[in-house]
Amino acid sequence: MGDGAAYRIVRYRPDDPVPRGTGRLLLPDGGALALDGADLPPGTAALLPPAHPARPAGRVLALAIPVRELPPAAHGAVVLVDVSSGLGRIVADMARAVAAEAGALGVAEFDAACDRIAELLRMAVAGRAQRPPAPGNLAEVETVVRRYVRAHATDPGLTGRVMAQELGWSLRQIQLALQRAGTTPRALIREERLRLVRDRLRDPADRAVSITDLAHAAGFSSAGALSTAFRRRFGVSPRELRRGQTGTG
Repeated sequence: MGDGAAYRIVRYRPDDPVPRGTGRLLLPDGGALALDGADLPPGTAALLPPAHPARPAGRVLALAIPVRELPPAAHGAVVLVDVSSGLGRIVADMARAVAAEAGALGVAEFDAACDRIAELLRMAVAGRAQRPPAPGNLAEVETVVRRYVRAHATDPGLTGRVMAQELGWSLRQIQLALQRAGTTPRALIREERLRLVRDRLRDPADRAVSITDLAHAAGFSSAGALSTAFRRRFGVSPRELRRGQTGTG
């Protein structure tokens, strides 16, 4: 690996400095991993937040991951990751393969491989943290999905399939939860985007922002797509609402 790369991957030694602005994925490298004097279950890795003082024991492979690439759950707490099966095992296998080939990789190649590892790690952690206790707990699924849509509605690439991937559920499970509430992933995303636009149209601070810019900022593909959906939902166009010609409910 080249100098100056954002990621680092090393065979861990107790005196290794912790790179600033990074978390660390600690993988057992033959045998079990011990952290803060306690043995972790076999097949378990530990994801440490930035500046965490823990010093692991045993043979450990350490991948330093920039803060911006860490799962949200790992920003302030240690996250244990099952690397014995499923996506966690794929993450561990890829990290070990990159460590073995690091000397043959250029900086761009090394970073690209680590980006993919970090992406899969985020998925693995999100699935473990967000999955409801029972598959039939549709009310909890609906609550988490609505919260997720509120936080990500402005992303033009947001779809039901993307939500399912990020939250660790099946698309069918999300569809069933929203069907129970009388909506669909697509309709929920559109409704949240329309509410965002409506609120900005009513805000004097945004009066100088064009309808086109409001549309793109809210995740719509064009001003036309926004206007069609907005009139269907609220009975007026965005421009009419801004001019104050007609109120909306």
